[in-house]
Parts: sequence; structure tokens; C-alpha cells
Amino acid sequence: MKNREEAIGYCIGLGNTYEDYPFRDKNWTLMRHIDNKKVFAWIFKKDGHIWINVKCEPGFLDYWRQIYNSVVPAFHLNKDHWNSIILDGTVPKEEIYEMIKQSYMLTKKSNSKVNFKK
Repeated sequence: MKNREEAIGYCIGLGNTYEDYPFRDKNWTLMRHIDNKKVFAWIFKKDGHIWINVKCEPGFLDYWRQIYNSVVPAFHLNKDHWNSIILDGTVPKEEIYEMIKQSYMLTKKSNSKVNFKK
């Protein structure tokens, strides 16, 4: 994966998603779930490369960061929950897909509370 269009295409292909441009700065593409409007991928250009911010489970944050130099604490987001993937050609496409899919699944969950009867 090398460019914004490919990243958007993969995200759309996950289903029930849409791309959003909510900021005045059109550099930022947000990929959201149709149902809950939550963002699962922030796509933007920085330092000559496309970056993708993805949500990760706590155990995977450091895992990805240790394996790939181009996976770093998220730019502009909570670094305890999000990583940035820099599309510089050093992270295999399959691994990028896996990180995006993980973010998609984590943000797909509902925030509704379960009420238990006593």
C-alpha cells in the first residue's frame, strides 16, 4: 500500500463505511462506520508520506511499534490507543491491512451499556 486512494479503497471494502472530510484542511481523510459514525482510520500526508492512524488493542500497540520503525505512536491522537503507520514501503501490505482491520473491529463495537436484571 503506497497511497491515499489505495488506503481509502481498502477501508471502503471492509463494508458499511464511508470517507469523511470534516476539517477545513482537506489533507485529512477520516474513514468511518456508517452505523455509529466512529472513525477507524485517519489518513493524511505528512513529511512526504501518507500516514494512517489506526486504533490498536493495548497489547498490540508496542508489538507493531517494535517490529516496524514506520509504525509509531499516533500523530495527533491518544498514543495509548492509536498508532500511525507511515506508508514508506517498509511495512508489508498484509500487515497494514491487518492493522486497519483490527482498528475497524475495535471501533465497530457499540458503546451501549448492558442492563442486568437483579
